[in-house]
Amino acid sequence: MLSHLSFGVSDLPRDGAGYGPPNGGDLLALKLQAGPVTPPGPGFHLAFAAGSRRAADDFHRAALAAGGKDNGAPGLRPRYAPDYYAAFVIDPEGYRLEAVTRATD
Repeated sequence: MLSHLSFGVSDLPRDGAGYGPPNGGDLLALKLQAGPVTPPGPGFHLAFAAGSRRAADDFHRAALAAGGKDNGAPGLRPRYAPDYYAAFVIDPEGYRLEAVTRATD
């Protein structure tokens, strides 16, 4: 059973330190790594559960503002499921990230 993930990053102030529910502990921890950072290869990505479509939109917007690259604008992905709404980015370290919801709002 998965408890949490840790990613090595080269710029901790830019990338933050940890993500998770309030008072619930970090589910994703970003840790300063000495030397070059090498993200996992093709096929790997991390998907965050978004509470709404607006949250997925906000995730995408914030990621781009922080230096990430668009890897799929927010929108429905009917090839996954009729209500699968997601946004995809590649963060400044090269990690592939997604925010996804099945909410219809």
